[in-house]
Amino acid sequence: MKRIVHRIMTPLRYFINDSRTVGIILIICTLLSIFLANKGIGLSYRNFWNSEMHSFKALHLPATYLEWINNFLMGIFFLMAGTEIKRELMEGELSSFKKAILPFGAALGGMMVPALIFIAFNVHSSYITGWGIPTATDIAFSLGIASLLGKRVPLSLKILLMALAIIDDLGAIIVIALFYGGQLHWTFLAIAGAIFLALMACNYFKIKFGFLQIILAVCLWYAILQSGIEASIAGVIFAFTIPTKKLVAVEKFIHNFVNFFILPLFALANTALFIPAHFAEALGSTVGIGIIVGLVVGKPLGIFLISRLLVSLNIAKLPHNIQWKQILGMGTLAGIGFTMSIFTTMLAFGDDAVRDIAKIAILTSVALSVVASVLYFWAISTETDQSVAHLHKPVVTPPSLDLQLELN
Repeated sequence: MKRIVHRIMTPLRYFINDSRTVGIILIICTLLSIFLANKGIGLSYRNFWNSEMHSFKALHLPATYLEWINNFLMGIFFLMAGTEIKRELMEGELSSFKKAILPFGAALGGMMVPALIFIAFNVHSSYITGWGIPTATDIAFSLGIASLLGKRVPLSLKILLMALAIIDDLGAIIVIALFYGGQLHWTFLAIAGAIFLALMACNYFKIKFGFLQIILAVCLWYAILQSGIEASIAGVIFAFTIPTKKLVAVEKFIHNFVNFFILPLFALANTALFIPAHFAEALGSTVGIGIIVGLVVGKPLGIFLISRLLVSLNIAKLPHNIQWKQILGMGTLAGIGFTMSIFTTMLAFGDDAVRDIAKIAILTSVALSVVASVLYFWAISTETDQSVAHLHKPVVTPPSLDLQLELN
Protein backbone atom coordinates (compact mmCIF):
# COMPACT_ATOMS: atom_id res chain seq x y z
CA MET A 1 0.00 0.00 0.00
CA LYS A 2 2.81 2.42 0.93
CA ARG A 3 4.51 1.68 -2.38
CA ILE A 4 1.29 2.49 -4.29
CA VAL A 5 0.85 5.77 -2.36
CA HIS A 6 4.51 6.64 -3.02
CA ARG A 7 4.09 5.99 -6.75
CA ILE A 8 1.04 8.28 -6.84
CA MET A 9 2.43 11.05 -4.62
CA THR A 10 5.93 11.34 -6.11
CA PRO A 11 4.85 12.54 -9.58
CA LEU A 12 2.13 14.68 -7.94
CA ARG A 13 4.73 16.43 -5.74
CA TYR A 14 6.97 16.90 -8.76
CA PHE A 15 4.06 18.41 -10.72
CA ILE A 16 3.16 20.80 -7.87
CA ASN A 17 6.76 21.93 -7.33
CA ASP A 18 7.48 22.40 -11.04
CA SER A 19 7.53 26.14 -11.84
CA ARG A 20 5.78 25.46 -15.17
CA THR A 21 2.71 24.00 -13.47
CA VAL A 22 0.97 27.27 -12.57
CA GLY A 23 1.14 28.53 -16.15
CA ILE A 24 -0.23 25.24 -17.48
CA ILE A 25 -3.12 25.24 -14.96
CA LEU A 26 -4.00 28.86 -15.78
CA ILE A 27 -4.12 28.02 -19.50
CA ILE A 28 -6.36 24.99 -18.83
CA CYS A 29 -8.73 26.97 -16.56
CA THR A 30 -8.95 29.82 -19.07
CA LEU A 31 -9.76 27.51 -21.99
CA LEU A 32 -12.27 25.56 -19.87
CA SER A 33 -14.02 28.74 -18.71
CA ILE A 34 -14.28 30.15 -22.24
CA PHE A 35 -15.59 26.78 -23.48
CA LEU A 36 -18.30 26.60 -20.77
CA ALA A 37 -19.27 30.26 -21.27
CA ASN A 38 -20.03 29.62 -24.95
CA LYS A 39 -21.92 26.30 -24.64
CA GLY A 40 -25.61 25.74 -23.90
CA ILE A 41 -25.05 26.40 -20.18
CA GLY A 42 -23.09 29.56 -21.00
CA LEU A 43 -25.61 32.08 -19.66
CA SER A 44 -26.09 30.16 -16.39
CA TYR A 45 -22.34 29.73 -16.02
CA ARG A 46 -21.67 33.44 -16.52
CA ASN A 47 -24.52 34.43 -14.22
CA PHE A 48 -23.26 32.09 -11.49
CA TRP A 49 -20.16 34.21 -10.87
CA ASN A 50 -22.34 37.33 -10.55
CA SER A 51 -24.98 35.79 -8.26
CA GLU A 52 -25.81 38.29 -5.50
CA MET A 53 -25.70 37.38 -1.81
CA HIS A 54 -27.95 39.97 -0.19
CA SER A 55 -26.88 39.26 3.41
CA PHE A 56 -23.29 40.24 2.54
CA LYS A 57 -24.46 43.32 0.67
CA ALA A 58 -26.27 44.53 3.78
CA LEU A 59 -22.96 44.38 5.68
CA HIS A 60 -21.22 46.36 2.91
CA LEU A 61 -19.19 43.30 1.97
CA PRO A 62 -18.58 41.93 -1.55
CA ALA A 63 -21.96 40.69 -2.78
CA THR A 64 -21.05 38.24 -5.57
CA TYR A 65 -18.64 35.33 -5.99
CA LEU A 66 -16.72 37.38 -8.54
CA GLU A 67 -16.36 40.28 -6.10
CA TRP A 68 -15.20 37.95 -3.29
CA ILE A 69 -12.57 36.47 -5.57
CA ASN A 70 -11.35 39.83 -6.90
CA ASN A 71 -11.56 41.80 -3.65
CA PHE A 72 -10.77 39.25 -0.93
CA LEU A 73 -9.01 36.18 -2.34
CA MET A 74 -6.84 38.32 -4.60
CA GLY A 75 -5.78 40.15 -1.43
CA ILE A 76 -4.08 36.89 -0.41
CA PHE A 77 -2.44 36.78 -3.86
CA PHE A 78 -1.20 40.34 -3.25
CA LEU A 79 0.04 39.22 0.17
CA MET A 80 2.24 36.63 -1.54
CA ALA A 81 3.39 39.21 -4.10
CA GLY A 82 4.11 41.62 -1.24
CA THR A 83 6.26 39.09 0.64
CA GLU A 84 8.27 38.50 -2.56
CA ILE A 85 8.71 42.24 -3.10
CA LYS A 86 9.80 42.87 0.51
CA ARG A 87 12.18 39.87 0.53
CA GLU A 88 13.80 41.01 -2.72
CA LEU A 89 14.12 44.57 -1.37
CA MET A 90 15.67 43.36 1.90
CA GLU A 91 18.10 40.72 0.70
CA GLY A 92 17.54 39.78 -2.94
CA GLU A 93 17.89 41.15 -6.45
CA LEU A 94 16.50 44.57 -5.41
CA SER A 95 18.53 45.01 -2.22
CA SER A 96 21.02 47.53 -3.62
CA PHE A 97 21.00 50.31 -6.20
CA LYS A 98 23.44 48.46 -8.47
CA LYS A 99 21.27 45.34 -8.45
CA ALA A 100 17.90 47.07 -8.65
CA ILE A 101 18.42 49.84 -11.20
CA LEU A 102 18.26 47.64 -14.33
CA PRO A 103 15.04 45.73 -13.46
CA PHE A 104 13.50 48.94 -12.04
CA GLY A 105 14.30 50.88 -15.21
CA ALA A 106 13.23 48.02 -17.48
CA ALA A 107 9.94 47.62 -15.57
CA LEU A 108 9.29 51.37 -15.80
CA GLY A 109 9.89 51.32 -19.56
CA GLY A 110 7.71 48.22 -19.85
CA MET A 111 4.86 50.09 -18.15
CA MET A 112 5.20 53.53 -19.75
CA VAL A 113 5.43 52.53 -23.43
CA PRO A 114 2.34 50.20 -23.38
CA ALA A 115 0.36 52.85 -21.47
CA LEU A 116 1.31 55.52 -24.04
CA ILE A 117 0.40 53.19 -26.92
CA PHE A 118 -3.04 52.52 -25.39
CA ILE A 119 -3.57 56.27 -24.80
CA ALA A 120 -2.58 57.00 -28.42
CA PHE A 121 -5.32 54.67 -29.70
CA ASN A 122 -7.97 55.88 -27.22
CA VAL A 123 -7.07 59.51 -26.57
CA HIS A 124 -10.36 60.83 -27.99
CA SER A 125 -12.63 58.21 -26.40
CA SER A 126 -14.06 57.43 -22.98
CA TYR A 127 -12.03 54.18 -22.96
CA ILE A 128 -8.83 56.02 -22.08
CA THR A 129 -9.35 54.87 -18.47
CA GLY A 130 -8.05 51.47 -19.59
CA TRP A 131 -4.46 52.74 -20.01
CA GLY A 132 -3.34 50.65 -17.02
CA ILE A 133 -4.41 47.33 -18.58
CA PRO A 134 -1.38 46.70 -20.87
CA THR A 135 1.17 47.77 -18.24
CA ALA A 136 1.11 44.48 -16.30
CA THR A 137 3.34 41.38 -16.43
CA ASP A 138 2.04 38.07 -15.08
CA ILE A 139 4.73 36.53 -12.85
CA ALA A 140 3.32 32.99 -12.90
CA PHE A 141 2.61 32.90 -16.64
CA SER A 142 5.84 34.56 -17.82
CA LEU A 143 8.11 32.47 -15.58
CA GLY A 144 6.11 29.35 -16.45
CA ILE A 145 6.72 29.88 -20.17
CA ALA A 146 10.39 30.72 -19.46
CA SER A 147 10.69 27.38 -17.63
CA LEU A 148 9.01 25.55 -20.51
CA LEU A 149 11.71 26.97 -22.79
CA GLY A 150 14.34 25.25 -20.61
CA LYS A 151 18.00 26.11 -21.27
CA ARG A 152 17.06 28.46 -24.11
CA VAL A 153 16.36 31.01 -21.34
CA PRO A 154 19.50 31.32 -19.14
CA LEU A 155 19.08 31.26 -15.34
CA SER A 156 20.39 34.83 -14.99
CA LEU A 157 17.76 36.02 -17.49
CA LYS A 158 15.00 34.22 -15.53
CA ILE A 159 16.19 35.96 -12.33
CA LEU A 160 16.14 39.33 -14.11
CA LEU A 161 12.65 38.57 -15.48
CA MET A 162 11.41 37.66 -12.00
CA ALA A 163 12.83 40.88 -10.50
CA LEU A 164 11.24 42.89 -13.35
CA ALA A 165 7.88 41.13 -12.90
CA ILE A 166 7.93 41.77 -9.13
CA ILE A 167 8.62 45.49 -9.69
CA ASP A 168 5.95 45.49 -12.39
CA ASP A 169 3.49 44.06 -9.85
CA LEU A 170 4.44 46.77 -7.38
CA GLY A 171 3.90 49.38 -10.11
CA ALA A 172 0.52 47.86 -11.00
CA ILE A 173 -0.48 47.91 -7.33
CA ILE A 174 0.43 51.61 -7.07
CA VAL A 175 -1.48 52.37 -10.30
CA ILE A 176 -4.58 50.53 -8.99
CA ALA A 177 -4.39 52.26 -5.60
CA LEU A 178 -3.98 55.75 -7.09
CA PHE A 179 -6.12 55.63 -10.23
CA TYR A 180 -8.66 52.81 -9.95
CA GLY A 181 -10.10 53.24 -6.48
CA GLY A 182 -13.55 54.68 -5.83
CA GLN A 183 -14.47 57.86 -3.99
CA LEU A 184 -12.28 58.14 -0.91
CA HIS A 185 -13.85 57.89 2.56
CA TRP A 186 -11.30 59.50 4.84
CA THR A 187 -12.67 58.08 8.08
CA PHE A 188 -12.09 54.50 6.96
CA LEU A 189 -8.74 55.52 5.47
CA ALA A 190 -7.72 56.87 8.88
CA ILE A 191 -8.88 53.61 10.52
CA ALA A 192 -6.78 51.65 8.02
CA GLY A 193 -3.79 53.85 8.89
CA ALA A 194 -4.32 53.20 12.61
CA ILE A 195 -4.48 49.43 12.02
CA PHE A 196 -1.27 49.61 9.98
CA LEU A 197 0.43 51.41 12.90
CA ALA A 198 -0.89 48.71 15.26
CA LEU A 199 0.68 46.02 13.06
CA MET A 200 3.99 47.91 13.08
CA ALA A 201 3.72 48.24 16.88
CA CYS A 202 3.43 44.44 17.11
CA ASN A 203 6.86 44.25 15.47
CA TYR A 204 8.31 46.99 17.67
CA PHE A 205 7.18 45.27 20.88
CA LYS A 206 8.23 41.87 19.46
CA ILE A 207 4.76 40.34 19.80
CA LYS A 208 4.86 36.83 18.37
CA PHE A 209 3.53 36.77 14.80
CA GLY A 210 0.26 34.86 14.69
CA PHE A 211 -3.48 35.11 15.36
CA LEU A 212 -3.47 38.78 16.51
CA GLN A 213 -1.78 39.96 13.32
CA ILE A 214 -4.19 37.92 11.15
CA ILE A 215 -7.21 39.50 12.90
CA LEU A 216 -5.69 42.96 12.41
CA ALA A 217 -5.04 42.12 8.73
CA VAL A 218 -8.72 41.21 8.19
CA CYS A 219 -9.74 44.48 9.88
CA LEU A 220 -7.27 46.33 7.64
CA TRP A 221 -8.85 44.71 4.57
CA TYR A 222 -12.37 45.73 5.68
CA ALA A 223 -11.30 49.32 6.40
CA ILE A 224 -9.62 49.65 3.00
CA LEU A 225 -12.68 48.06 1.31
CA GLN A 226 -14.89 50.76 2.86
CA SER A 227 -12.36 53.56 2.18
CA GLY A 228 -12.80 53.44 -1.61
CA ILE A 229 -9.29 52.16 -2.36
CA GLU A 230 -9.04 48.75 -4.06
CA ALA A 231 -9.42 46.33 -1.11
CA SER A 232 -6.97 43.67 -2.30
CA ILE A 233 -4.14 46.21 -1.82
CA ALA A 234 -4.45 45.33 1.88
CA GLY A 235 -2.48 42.17 1.12
CA VAL A 236 0.61 44.16 0.09
CA ILE A 237 0.30 46.59 3.02
CA PHE A 238 0.06 43.66 5.43
CA ALA A 239 3.08 41.98 3.78
CA PHE A 240 5.24 45.02 4.53
CA THR A 241 4.40 44.74 8.25
CA ILE A 242 5.50 41.08 8.47
CA PRO A 243 8.88 40.60 10.21
CA THR A 244 11.62 39.83 7.68
CA LYS A 245 12.47 36.50 9.29
CA LYS A 246 8.83 35.38 8.89
CA LEU A 247 8.49 36.27 5.19
CA VAL A 248 9.65 32.90 3.83
CA ALA A 249 7.40 30.99 6.24
CA VAL A 250 4.32 33.07 5.31
CA GLU A 251 5.07 32.80 1.60
CA LYS A 252 5.57 29.04 1.88
CA PHE A 253 2.33 28.67 3.88
CA ILE A 254 0.12 30.43 1.29
CA HIS A 255 2.08 29.54 -1.86
CA ASN A 256 0.15 26.42 -2.89
CA PHE A 257 -3.20 27.90 -1.82
CA VAL A 258 -2.60 30.93 -4.05
CA ASN A 259 -1.19 29.03 -7.04
CA PHE A 260 -3.52 26.03 -7.02
CA PHE A 261 -6.76 27.53 -5.71
CA ILE A 262 -6.93 31.33 -5.91
CA LEU A 263 -5.32 31.86 -9.33
CA PRO A 264 -7.23 29.01 -11.06
CA LEU A 265 -10.46 30.30 -9.48
CA PHE A 266 -9.59 33.82 -10.62
CA ALA A 267 -9.02 32.53 -14.16
CA LEU A 268 -12.32 30.60 -14.19
CA ALA A 269 -14.37 33.54 -12.85
CA ASN A 270 -12.78 36.31 -14.91
CA THR A 271 -12.58 34.55 -18.28
CA ALA A 272 -16.22 33.44 -18.42
CA LEU A 273 -16.43 35.34 -21.70
CA PHE A 274 -19.05 35.15 -24.40
CA ILE A 275 -17.14 35.16 -27.69
CA PRO A 276 -19.28 37.28 -30.05
CA ALA A 277 -19.79 36.52 -33.74
CA HIS A 278 -18.05 39.83 -34.48
CA PHE A 279 -14.92 38.60 -32.66
CA ALA A 280 -12.54 40.18 -35.21
CA GLU A 281 -14.38 43.51 -34.97
CA ALA A 282 -14.01 43.45 -31.17
CA LEU A 283 -10.25 42.99 -31.50
CA GLY A 284 -10.20 45.73 -34.12
CA SER A 285 -11.72 48.28 -31.72
CA THR A 286 -9.45 50.93 -30.22
CA VAL A 287 -9.60 49.12 -26.86
CA GLY A 288 -8.59 45.79 -28.42
CA ILE A 289 -5.81 47.24 -30.59
CA GLY A 290 -4.48 49.39 -27.74
CA ILE A 291 -4.17 46.39 -25.42
CA ILE A 292 -2.71 43.99 -28.01
CA VAL A 293 -0.15 46.43 -29.44
CA GLY A 294 0.66 47.68 -25.93
CA LEU A 295 1.43 44.22 -24.55
CA VAL A 296 2.88 42.44 -27.60
CA VAL A 297 4.92 45.37 -29.02
CA GLY A 298 5.06 48.02 -26.30
CA LYS A 299 6.35 45.75 -23.52
CA PRO A 300 9.47 44.42 -25.27
CA LEU A 301 10.13 47.83 -26.87
CA GLY A 302 9.93 49.73 -23.57
CA ILE A 303 12.01 47.18 -21.64
CA PHE A 304 14.70 47.01 -24.33
CA LEU A 305 15.01 50.78 -24.93
CA ILE A 306 15.23 51.80 -21.26
CA SER A 307 17.65 48.95 -20.48
CA ARG A 308 19.86 49.98 -23.40
CA LEU A 309 19.76 53.61 -22.27
CA LEU A 310 20.73 52.79 -18.66
CA VAL A 311 23.62 50.57 -19.74
CA SER A 312 24.90 53.06 -22.36
CA LEU A 313 24.94 55.79 -19.65
CA ASN A 314 26.87 53.42 -17.32
CA ILE A 315 24.09 53.65 -14.75
CA ALA A 316 23.46 49.91 -14.97
CA LYS A 317 25.17 46.88 -16.46
CA LEU A 318 23.90 43.68 -18.04
CA PRO A 319 24.02 40.52 -15.91
CA HIS A 320 26.87 38.11 -16.63
CA ASN A 321 26.47 36.07 -19.84
CA ILE A 322 23.37 37.98 -20.98
CA GLN A 323 23.20 39.47 -24.49
CA TRP A 324 20.97 42.23 -25.83
CA LYS A 325 19.04 39.83 -28.06
CA GLN A 326 18.08 37.91 -24.91
CA ILE A 327 16.88 41.11 -23.22
CA LEU A 328 14.55 41.65 -26.20
CA GLY A 329 13.29 38.08 -25.75
CA MET A 330 12.71 38.74 -22.06
CA GLY A 331 10.54 41.66 -23.16
CA THR A 332 8.31 39.34 -25.20
CA LEU A 333 7.90 37.14 -22.10
CA ALA A 334 7.02 40.22 -20.04
CA GLY A 335 4.26 40.93 -22.58
CA ILE A 336 2.32 38.04 -21.04
CA GLY A 337 -0.04 40.11 -18.90
CA PHE A 338 -2.86 37.97 -17.56
CA THR A 339 -3.84 38.22 -13.88
CA MET A 340 -3.15 41.90 -13.25
CA SER A 341 -4.35 42.96 -16.72
CA ILE A 342 -7.74 41.27 -16.23
CA PHE A 343 -7.89 42.58 -12.67
CA THR A 344 -7.30 46.15 -13.90
CA THR A 345 -9.93 45.63 -16.63
CA MET A 346 -12.55 44.92 -13.97
CA LEU A 347 -11.73 48.25 -12.31
CA ALA A 348 -11.20 50.36 -15.46
CA PHE A 349 -14.52 49.64 -17.20
CA GLY A 350 -18.05 49.39 -15.83
CA ASP A 351 -19.62 48.17 -19.08
CA ASP A 352 -19.59 44.34 -19.35
CA ALA A 353 -19.37 44.49 -23.16
CA VAL A 354 -16.21 46.64 -23.01
CA ARG A 355 -14.79 44.40 -20.28
CA ASP A 356 -15.30 41.37 -22.53
CA ILE A 357 -13.56 43.08 -25.46
CA ALA A 358 -10.63 43.95 -23.18
CA LYS A 359 -10.43 40.40 -21.80
CA ILE A 360 -10.51 38.87 -25.29
CA ALA A 361 -7.71 41.26 -26.29
CA ILE A 362 -5.69 40.27 -23.21
CA LEU A 363 -6.08 36.56 -23.99
CA THR A 364 -5.11 37.21 -27.62
CA SER A 365 -2.05 39.11 -26.38
CA VAL A 366 -1.10 36.21 -24.10
CA ALA A 367 -1.29 33.79 -27.06
CA LEU A 368 0.71 36.10 -29.35
CA SER A 369 3.36 36.81 -26.69
CA VAL A 370 3.77 33.10 -25.89
CA VAL A 371 4.13 32.19 -29.59
CA ALA A 372 6.52 35.12 -30.19
CA SER A 373 8.63 34.15 -27.15
CA VAL A 374 8.87 30.47 -28.14
CA LEU A 375 9.77 31.25 -31.77
CA TYR A 376 12.22 34.01 -30.82
CA PHE A 377 14.15 32.02 -28.22
CA TRP A 378 14.17 28.98 -30.51
CA ALA A 379 15.62 31.15 -33.30
CA ILE A 380 18.34 32.84 -31.21
CA SER A 381 19.32 29.57 -29.45
CA THR A 382 19.64 27.85 -32.84
CA GLU A 383 21.78 30.76 -34.02
CA THR A 384 23.93 30.49 -30.87
CA ASP A 385 24.30 26.71 -31.26
CA GLN A 386 25.45 27.17 -34.85
CA SER A 387 27.97 29.82 -33.78
CA VAL A 388 29.35 27.53 -31.06
CA ALA A 389 29.54 24.62 -33.49
CA HIS A 390 31.41 26.84 -35.94
CA LEU A 391 33.90 27.88 -33.25
CA HIS A 392 34.58 24.26 -32.31
CA LYS A 393 34.75 22.97 -35.88
CA PRO A 394 38.12 21.25 -36.43
CA VAL A 395 40.48 23.20 -38.68
CA VAL A 396 41.61 21.20 -41.70
CA THR A 397 45.02 22.41 -42.85
CA PRO A 398 45.76 22.18 -46.56
CA PRO A 399 48.50 19.82 -47.69
CA SER A 400 51.96 21.37 -47.77
CA LEU A 401 53.38 22.62 -51.04
CA ASP A 402 56.00 19.84 -51.07
CA LEU A 403 53.30 17.21 -50.68
CA GLN A 404 51.24 18.75 -53.47
CA LEU A 405 54.27 18.74 -55.79
CA GLU A 406 55.01 15.17 -54.85
CA LEU A 407 51.45 14.12 -55.63
CA ASN A 408 51.65 15.88 -58.98
